[in-house]
Amino acid sequence: MILCSNPQAQYQAHKAEIDAAILRVLDKGWYILGEETKMFESEFAAYIGVAQGIGVGSGTEALHIALAACGIRPDNEVITVSHTAVATVAAIELAGAVPVLVDIEPDYFTLDPDKLEAAISPRTKAIIPVHLYGQPADLAPILEIARRHGVRVIEDCAQAHGAMYGERRVGAWGDIACFSFYPTKNLGALGDGGMIVTNDSALAERARLLREYGWAERYVSHIPGLNSRLDEVQAAVLRVKLRYLDADNAARARRAQDYDQALRGIRLTTPKRRSDATHVYHLYVIRCSERDELQTWLKAGGVGVLIHYAVPIHLQPAYQRRLRGGDNLPETERAARQVLSLPMYPELSEMELQMVAKAVQSFFGKIS
Repeated sequence: MILCSNPQAQYQAHKAEIDAAILRVLDKGWYILGEETKMFESEFAAYIGVAQGIGVGSGTEALHIALAACGIRPDNEVITVSHTAVATVAAIELAGAVPVLVDIEPDYFTLDPDKLEAAISPRTKAIIPVHLYGQPADLAPILEIARRHGVRVIEDCAQAHGAMYGERRVGAWGDIACFSFYPTKNLGALGDGGMIVTNDSALAERARLLREYGWAERYVSHIPGLNSRLDEVQAAVLRVKLRYLDADNAARARRAQDYDQALRGIRLTTPKRRSDATHVYHLYVIRCSERDELQTWLKAGGVGVLIHYAVPIHLQPAYQRRLRGGDNLPETERAARQVLSLPMYPELSEMELQMVAKAVQSFFGKIS
């Protein structure tokens, strides 16, 4: 089986350094919010190009804490998309706010700026553009609309570590930004982990309080908070992997080019790239009108493929009656019927990639 993602292969690629980093933590005997976390927060913030990094327990908790740090209150509205991981909307609800959904751009799967302004109301307090699959959202018009309405922008960068929009990395554009270090991400831990980054020192300080019970000093809560801390083992592992992130992203881009070439002329759509941005291919997502049949064919042939995401959030049982804007998302619903993620990770071999491509080609040869 050729896996759709393979975090174990990444561990094996850097095994000696990762093992040494873990042993370093075990030998120190300090396992939560110690020097490894502080160093990783500083190094990751510098990599993104911002002043502050706050390590937390997951990407979902990063979004939840970022919303709270921005002062989002119950019954405030937060605009985002339905074509995303459920974590984006779950975090909005955890903050007590009302998710408001807008449609996506069909070429890039990200929030359509042309649909944004109509969704803004007096209750709107934040916008969460999602940099999906490694492709940056179109931030310039989103930021311009947000500034005009006095609305915060919280970037969801969970799938876009290292991606560029213009001359800056995603995460350095909005008021605050959130990353996930789930093991399959471009920068993945060996468990859960997340990071909040910002240039706003007041937001950073509030986020630090919120992640640990509101403590400014131990055991004294100055504001209500929660427990969401990046542990030392994960921070140490991520420090190792961060050194290889640009090289790994470049390897993903080369594999994307190879897929593009191998799948040329077939009745499907390969990923489109925004001209003023750098895609980092967290996922290589094709569109195909025969998606379900193709998925079945590939799985039967030993190719691990997944759908990101088969059911838009506004159509999921938990959220159908809880969201605003879900009655007019035609591009979102069309994408959900057509998208398919092919295997993509830096360690994917040329032979494996060509096997995937040939399996796709054979399907279309079968039905032509």
